[in-house]
Amino acid sequence: MIEVQNLTKQFGSMTVVKDLSSGNWELYTLIGPNGAGKSTTMKMITGFLTPSNGTVSIHGFDISSQRQAAQASMGYLPEGAPCYEDMTVSSFLRFIAEIRGARGALIKQWVDRVTETVSLSDVVHQRIETLSKGYKRRLGLAQALIHDPSILILDEPTDGLDPNQKHQVRQMILDLSDQKIVIISTHILEEVSAVCSRAMIINAGEIVLDDTPEGLCQRAEGHRSVSLRVAGVGDETLSNACGQLPQCGRVVPVAGGGVLVYPAEPSVDPLAALREMINANNWQVEWLQQHQGQLDEVFRGVTGGRLQ
Repeated sequence: MIEVQNLTKQFGSMTVVKDLSSGNWELYTLIGPNGAGKSTTMKMITGFLTPSNGTVSIHGFDISSQRQAAQASMGYLPEGAPCYEDMTVSSFLRFIAEIRGARGALIKQWVDRVTETVSLSDVVHQRIETLSKGYKRRLGLAQALIHDPSILILDEPTDGLDPNQKHQVRQMILDLSDQKIVIISTHILEEVSAVCSRAMIINAGEIVLDDTPEGLCQRAEGHRSVSLRVAGVGDETLSNACGQLPQCGRVVPVAGGGVLVYPAEPSVDPLAALREMINANNWQVEWLQQHQGQLDEVFRGVTGGRLQ
């Protein structure tokens, strides 16, 4: 269990993270623009940076006063996945296992288990400097998993990977989340719906939204909006008719003909009312489509100050 209360970090006169609090972390994603404070937050949670104010509790252990006990149950993949390039995959993992307290036959057990978990068996005897970015990222994940922690903290886990490698790493994260608390940071929005059960948007060091991926998308202005084009009915006539429905809000003409109808309120679905209007007028529909909210619209709105 991770509990964060009033977490703040200042560097001189600059406040990078401001009064951040959250609990009940499961498969959580921190998203935000570059410089928003995501990595700084993770470094404080893992004990690599001391908070200027606030507390972090890991399974009841305070990260500042009981750091070793708190870190024992965490695996951390920092941004960039730094490794010793002149070591082989096997020797590096054996080294990490020893640091984590394994001795004798247990070292081999840990290394064998983790190389199987993250599919490193084919390159276990290669020098790290010869590995692709995808394999280096897997190795970074392996060192975080070597001691079978109950909590995984992953900073930009798919950064720099190609689409196939991203898919592989995301699938590994999903598989691991069945038994572990997993927290990742990213500025890649597609990662949110791909891997997380809850997302926190951070901007300028502050939480601006905290919700499920579905809940975030429902905050978009375009959520439940409807594209409509009717044969033989001009856009002006169609706009006026839609605008008279109490379920419909803003109506915008669409290039190529037709209109885009926004709901009057975020909780209102205008589709049924539009269908009734179409049937009442015996109109022939050429195009009718309802849209779901897009995370990028919400993200741009809250990080640009346009969405409350």
